[in-house]
Amino acid sequence: MKTSTKIVLAVLSGIVVALGLLMTLPSAGKWLYQNAAPAEASLYGFHTESIKAGDVTFKAYRGGMATAQAPREAVVLIHGYSADRQVWPRFAKHLVDRYEVIIPDLAGHGDTGFVPGLDYSGPAQARRVIAMLDSLGIQKAHFMGNSMGGFISGHLALAYPERTLSITVMDPAGVTSPEPSDMGKMLAQGKNPFETRSAEDFKVFYAMTMAKPPFLPPSVLAAVAEDYQRRRPELAEIFTWINNRDALDAELGRIQTPTLVLWGDQDRLIHVSAAPVWTKGIAGAQMHIFKDIGHMPMVEVPEQTAEVVNAFLAGLAKK
Repeated sequence: MKTSTKIVLAVLSGIVVALGLLMTLPSAGKWLYQNAAPAEASLYGFHTESIKAGDVTFKAYRGGMATAQAPREAVVLIHGYSADRQVWPRFAKHLVDRYEVIIPDLAGHGDTGFVPGLDYSGPAQARRVIAMLDSLGIQKAHFMGNSMGGFISGHLALAYPERTLSITVMDPAGVTSPEPSDMGKMLAQGKNPFETRSAEDFKVFYAMTMAKPPFLPPSVLAAVAEDYQRRRPELAEIFTWINNRDALDAELGRIQTPTLVLWGDQDRLIHVSAAPVWTKGIAGAQMHIFKDIGHMPMVEVPEQTAEVVNAFLAGLAKK
């Protein structure tokens, strides 16, 4: 082998090793998350907007924009506690051809940001979502929420039935599970798995969120772990606003909105035994249980989740 060839191979080998090391660094992961996620959302037809909504200004993705010549029903996707709008685009890309889709970072989360002392309760977050629609001139919407987002969707259906076309709740919080989840058992011992103090804490927590998580580079996971540790005091404050407050158990019977309940049967954060509580409580509610899926079906199996949701929406359109 010629000396020049050996040199080129050695340089290339060094570059590969350097890139491999770089991909394990949290700083590289933070850059990837901040840039790659919006770029992917853009590929699916979404752009970022700032939307004034009462006491906050939402950062949100929007796509499938309605026009006077081509009106569309709106869909609002509401993430869970500690998450942000980035959990939705791979699911939302299956809706954007038919609906105007709005995906906000809730108050206290993502790029909308945290403000100490703000009201982070389910009803308050629901009011902000309605204020966001007012800012956009949208009168009615289908609300879809995961976890805390499902809880907020329930409050939207209760407080604003005239603004609510339907709700789809995915592994929602807000009612008492007949059987305790792994998270429920931890909370009973005084430990909130969301409040991580170390990389090991985050590893335990992350394993609880999904049964089939999508691939993320190690550097991205490390960056997210660091972010959870940084946000621990903020998450603790938000949790006091939603834990055992404004429960929906006794209120489900008042919800008249068409409802779809989705759940992963391996959910470790909110036990799947809560799914029938919702469907028995809300007249006419439909239910679908995903086998071998955890707390976030729209992330774990986005295409299959969208198929179920689109079938539900198509059924409503025929009525």
